[in-house]
Amino acid sequence: MIRELSSGRPAFALETERTTYAFRMLPTGQPEQLYFGKKITLPDETALDALTEKRAFAPGNSISYDAEHPELSLEDVRLEFSAPGKGDLREPMLETVCSGGVRTGDFVYLSHAVDSEQPPQSPLPGSCAENAEHLRVTYRDGASGLELETHYYVYADCDCVSRRCVLKNGSDAPVEIERLLSAQLDLPRVGLAVTSFRGAWAREMEKFTVALLAGKYTVESRGGSSSSRCNPFFIVHDPAATEEAGDCWGFNLIYSGDHYSAVEAGVFGKTRVVTGIQPQGFRWLLEPGGSFETPEAVMSYACDGFSGLSRNMHFFVREHVVRGRWKNKARPVLLNSWEACYFNISESGLVSLAKAGRDVGIELFVMDDGWFGERSDDTRSLGDWEPNKKKLPGGLAGLARKIKALGMGFGIWVEPEMVSVNSRLYESHPDWAMAIPGRAHSEGRNQRLLDLANPAVQDFLIEKMTEVFSSAEISYVKWDFNRNFSDVFSPYLPAERQGETAHRYVLGLYRVMAALTERFPDILFEGCASGGNRFDLGVLSYFPQIWASDDTDAIERADIQEGYSYGYPQSVVGAHVSSCPNHQTLRDTPLETRFNVAAFGLLGYEYDIRDLSPALRGRLKEQIETYKKWRDVLQFGRFYRVRGGNEREWCCVSADGKRAVGLTLRTLARPNDPHGVFFARGLDEDTVYRFYNVPRPVDVKRFGTLINAVAPIHVRQDSIVHDIVAKVVKMPGETEDAKVSGALLMNAGMELAPAFAATGFDERVRFYPDFASRLYFMEAVEE
Repeated sequence: MIRELSSGRPAFALETERTTYAFRMLPTGQPEQLYFGKKITLPDETALDALTEKRAFAPGNSISYDAEHPELSLEDVRLEFSAPGKGDLREPMLETVCSGGVRTGDFVYLSHAVDSEQPPQSPLPGSCAENAEHLRVTYRDGASGLELETHYYVYADCDCVSRRCVLKNGSDAPVEIERLLSAQLDLPRVGLAVTSFRGAWAREMEKFTVALLAGKYTVESRGGSSSSRCNPFFIVHDPAATEEAGDCWGFNLIYSGDHYSAVEAGVFGKTRVVTGIQPQGFRWLLEPGGSFETPEAVMSYACDGFSGLSRNMHFFVREHVVRGRWKNKARPVLLNSWEACYFNISESGLVSLAKAGRDVGIELFVMDDGWFGERSDDTRSLGDWEPNKKKLPGGLAGLARKIKALGMGFGIWVEPEMVSVNSRLYESHPDWAMAIPGRAHSEGRNQRLLDLANPAVQDFLIEKMTEVFSSAEISYVKWDFNRNFSDVFSPYLPAERQGETAHRYVLGLYRVMAALTERFPDILFEGCASGGNRFDLGVLSYFPQIWASDDTDAIERADIQEGYSYGYPQSVVGAHVSSCPNHQTLRDTPLETRFNVAAFGLLGYEYDIRDLSPALRGRLKEQIETYKKWRDVLQFGRFYRVRGGNEREWCCVSADGKRAVGLTLRTLARPNDPHGVFFARGLDEDTVYRFYNVPRPVDVKRFGTLINAVAPIHVRQDSIVHDIVAKVVKMPGETEDAKVSGALLMNAGMELAPAFAATGFDERVRFYPDFASRLYFMEAVEE
């Protein structure tokens, strides 16, 4: 709900189910931020006055805004936006260069409107909902003729407020925009902490927390995408905040290009947060009568810690970002050919791999890189999107028919935004590649970026991909993006507009994505960018899921997926089981652990199933059957991080609270420490649940030479005798099966069978060494 609070100076309260966001115009016309936190009642002007900072004299060594208000220094005000030149020395939201080189911005209130207008979806994607309320406030800089619109959208159902800005040039001269961010929030205290999610290829979303006592902390990317180096989602919070308690403010951006956020502890006891497009390298020439629109930023507050904030963000992403026919549809279990075949693919080999997948319950077969042009490695053929007839004699259509005949969906890999120098496309259109004429180009992964700032390139991609996607019965597309920007230059744009290149690239990408998802609404698109190098709300506005990381190692993936879980729901996170030793880390983890971690996402396999023994194929089949039974909970349930670190616990609960799946995961075993307790979250306290596991026998070979402590004869490790004993002797796994209340599971916890502690083993003991894990299931007992 949006309430107008005053008949004098305009004031507004943006109310959700549990939060209030309030601001009011200063007597001088700037918007003063009053409050963003737990819901409060603001019945009248007196309540607003209680929230307003009292002023008598401006702080020493500060700038007074004007002669009529000598007590007002904008550096000591919580503002909804800020521009340079009028005394606010903190991080600005807006920077322009107007006629004559003027950089001062002095925007004051002009008008406002409250309605149900939805965020625009072009040229930038925005959030979507039929029930969001909208506030537009317009400010004008009388000297320059610029007008700034700040737009607010209130999502009461998930305690989120989103913001975007539009700058309009009402003057008769061009204006250079050097910075126009999407949102600014000034909080009334310092000493807060900032948690951001950083990393690199194969180790995305590493969680880092810093205490910000003074100075500035940035969350930003500079490689042309939202980046694995630093995701645009971050949290500002009380340093003492936990999963279940403490003030937390979360921020994200519906944008896929370079982003910039800064959190600054000011000198007068206030913390400023700004977020939007990366200003470094950005310069937009705004002609008279023109306008520039920022991406939409989303903000949320939770008083119940990180877990509460995550649930807000999860709901927002599921309900107001993801759209289309796959929004609430169960995602299929897939088998991807990459780690089984890499570039060495053939039609017969792919069909045999798909058959092996079909036999264990796989629903979708995906042919990854290597199917087109002369693509025998990563040095050639990107852009030549015709099937290689030596590898695929029947083309895409022929292979798709064979996969379809197996009762499976068929998917392909593409990387439309890239071109190889060694390709027919580059030979025909070298001017379509992003490169600086006359200068050597710094390469990445042996490929170059197509210049999506060029409408002709956009048109080509739309039509070429339409040709590919309509050439066969394709039900899934993995859309990759495998290099960062370098030598950023558009051969299409004139010199004075080169600062627009990176942003125009993103706008061009969105045009392509929008056209193709509209033409092919039944295809399940999955975003990818060397794994998680472009995992953001912009991509999710078109593609309902994203491949989280090229790293499929279960232990690394647990960290990566937990990092994503702070801001993104598991229904958008691609997660696969692969072979061991793992191709990224060479770590060997149990098959159960690889599955258990991947199950808390959109399950897939990257495995040459043909090489597995019948026993191992049987285990994969059991895994997939389990996942399908619990798929609705694991993909769309409420996710809780119960514990982190060496003894990790997750819990995922159905919307009605009647079914839940829990995970425990150990990184390294601790000797002589047998006891374990599982804590659930999100259950109904008064409901009785059956809590159980699926016991699995333990391979006696996992005990190594310890077998000789009980064997009647000496057994040499890894000998033929050892193999025979392992086939004959079955070591039973522990059984958990109890009917207990939700209150007990959440507050006291379920005592588990003791873990192996070197003093004995039987069916009462958990085999729980390094990298071990368990899934526990909870189902409401019908009375």
